Amino acid sequence: MNFPTITSSSQSPSGVPVTDLSSCRALIIDTNQTSRSILRSMLADLGLQSIAQAGKISDARRALEHQTFDVVLCDYHFDDCNMTGSDLLDDLRRAQLLPYSTVFVMVTGEASYVKVAEAAESALDSYLLKPHTSNTLAQRLHMARHRKVVLANIFEAIEREEFNIAAELCLQRFAKRDEYWVYAARIGGELLLRLARHEEARKLFQALDEIKAMPWARLGIARAQLEGGHAAPARRTLESLLSENPTYADAYDVMGRAQLQAGSFEEAYETYQHAAEITPSSIGRLQKVGMLAFYLGRSDEASRSLERAASLGVTSKMFDFQSLIMLAQIRFEQKDYKGVQRCLGNLQHAYEKQSNSSRLRRMTTLVNVLALMLQRQVAEVVRLIKEMASEFEKPDFDFEAAGNMLGLLTRLRSSELELPDAELWVKKLASRFCISKPTTDLLAMSVASHEPYYDMVHEAYKVIGEQAEKAMEQAKQGAPGNGIKTLLVHGSKTQNAKLLDLAEMVLNRYRGQIKDADMLSEMVQDMRGKFCRASAHVQLGANSGRQAGGLNLRS
Repeated sequence: MNFPTITSSSQSPSGVPVTDLSSCRALIIDTNQTSRSILRSMLADLGLQSIAQAGKISDARRALEHQTFDVVLCDYHFDDCNMTGSDLLDDLRRAQLLPYSTVFVMVTGEASYVKVAEAAESALDSYLLKPHTSNTLAQRLHMARHRKVVLANIFEAIEREEFNIAAELCLQRFAKRDEYWVYAARIGGELLLRLARHEEARKLFQALDEIKAMPWARLGIARAQLEGGHAAPARRTLESLLSENPTYADAYDVMGRAQLQAGSFEEAYETYQHAAEITPSSIGRLQKVGMLAFYLGRSDEASRSLERAASLGVTSKMFDFQSLIMLAQIRFEQKDYKGVQRCLGNLQHAYEKQSNSSRLRRMTTLVNVLALMLQRQVAEVVRLIKEMASEFEKPDFDFEAAGNMLGLLTRLRSSELELPDAELWVKKLASRFCISKPTTDLLAMSVASHEPYYDMVHEAYKVIGEQAEKAMEQAKQGAPGNGIKTLLVHGSKTQNAKLLDLAEMVLNRYRGQIKDADMLSEMVQDMRGKFCRASAHVQLGANSGRQAGGLNLRS
């Protein structure tokens, strides 16, 4: 990434160092054509030559997905929809569509100033209050570009994926209270979380909260607590934050995640609903509501939310194709062949663009099976199901894929298709992915309409628990090596991450008492590498993009 050069002798009238803007590419997002023309004229006066315009949110998304801009000027209010500039910014960050070098300036009227000021605290580069002059715009752009340059060494270290170095640079700037130390500290907090240095991240966000008392700093504390395994303190922090900031959508996102991990699905559903009400055009939040409604058996609500998300941007990078899997299953239950075909067409189109994606391949095959079943092409359905089942032990076959497969098997069963190996497949998937009570409960929801499958899922979790208890008893009775071997035998057979995590924990605790500790350690790590690549936490859809409350740390 090339950052602009600043010379100390070049100053604006306000004393802010001047950067050369002539080579910058700019995008103006505003529904009002007159406003766009005025802003375009101002940018041209500042020397910019490449200036694009977008009058609709959808046009802006497409432009930002396919091109990189140095400057984005975005109006806060949009006449054609109930989405704001802040909502758009939030979605763009989630999808990682704004690189570090892009300066994002929100343009707003007096009425929405407070909301835009809040967005500025959440790492918006700048905001411009109407009516404004060309000089004011120039000052805002130069200040924002100046910050990009001052922190260039941090950004460049991140782009080299030297995250430890970047974190230390941030901590040094914070300690010395150098220019832009608050922003640097926020980046540092994000880096520490990425590096799993959760306690250091919590302390940094705590220090920021005590100095500045900014909502995102306290949200950072909660995120560090949650990712560090301290769910109860995280929820208390979030409850306090939301009582003071009841419209802080990011805080609801993190609260929803905490509730999901605790298995409080009804609470999480209500939390995500609240976040979606605050930002009704957020594709990501609509999908969270729809996905959780689907698991809870609320097909009508799931259909409404997921269809709306798809209509807002099925071709957008912000859209998660898991939504189409759930919509297809709902349409299958309604015997809506055309509805299933629409989902299949969208997935096939996406897979053509990403032909190396095993996730999209599995999704496309699954929806194709539903379409074929509605046409009663049973022989082809059986062939494809067996093909899908052959992938159950692959390292990249994850919790999401297991839930989708269980849902498919259940719906085929309800269509009176007798698959001889169906129960064996259900037990196999449950044995691998029943890692905790929340994951077990969510998988059970996938098969809730067929009681025998529902019971099999819970029985698998019970068996995994009994195997873990037996191994722990061996360790407590003075034979930790035998306990680890027991866990490895069952772990190898089931590929269950809980058993392998427990084997590693016992090994670390009793290493001094185990004669072949090094050999066992290699075996544990080898199995974990093969079977436990995905997170053991419950999550809805793909875990991609910006974490709620976090900065966009692209690399």
